[in-house]
Amino acid sequence: MSTEVEFRRLRADELRARAAANAVAIVPFGAIEQHGPHLPVEVDSLLGNEVALRTARKMAARAEPVVVLPMVWTGVSEHHMSFGGTITLDLATYAALAEGICRSLVRHGFRRLVLLNGHGGNDNALRCIADDLTPKLGVPIVQFTYWHPTAAEIAAVLETQTQLLHACEAETAMTMALRPELVAGDRIPAASQAMEYVQPGPYRWRALGAVSSTGVIGNPAAATPEKGERLLDAISTKLSDILCNGDLWAAPFQA
Repeated sequence: MSTEVEFRRLRADELRARAAANAVAIVPFGAIEQHGPHLPVEVDSLLGNEVALRTARKMAARAEPVVVLPMVWTGVSEHHMSFGGTITLDLATYAALAEGICRSLVRHGFRRLVLLNGHGGNDNALRCIADDLTPKLGVPIVQFTYWHPTAAEIAAVLETQTQLLHACEAETAMTMALRPELVAGDRIPAASQAMEYVQPGPYRWRALGAVSSTGVIGNPAAATPEKGERLLDAISTKLSDILCNGDLWAAPFQA
């Protein structure tokens, strides 16, 4: 079997063979949205795709069959619209898109699906989509936003934040590691806004501009390319451990 993990680079017969081998199908979800004055709008899609690919390659190295679908590059990003540079979908369209992708995979024989999210605004939507599609399609669907199950690993690398936020120490560092030419380093001092975006108590939707004048939550001034590479390696290692654990897939999801 080929060591290639990218769905789009494989032939149809190779994909049929992956499905027959009970491969894990990872669907990465991102966004195109503002990331402050110093980062490109592709950050969530760039990082989510890289996390998915690195995770899959580590899984494949452990003889776990896996494929990664092309990044779903737009998401639920209404809260970023006031800054410009953002493409957003309404919830119904987003859910229909995700269902179409998952339904296609199931029709082709894939029986283990992962909705790997790289944008916080997609989190609630994808959780509900997983809840809806699991009984509807009759297959186990694992959903996570990549920085939640890897929170401890991320915190161990960061120096000025306790968690990954937005256009912050973590996202800036990982973008520096992957696409340094897209990071406007001279604009980072104006972007830094060291704060934690926490909404305790009852949930209330708010536009990001209501809590951040720069479109940034966190401290990008602490970012370095070396820190970004450490983050990407730690995140993908932990996720590959999770997805290669047979107990995750063996647990019943229907009575």
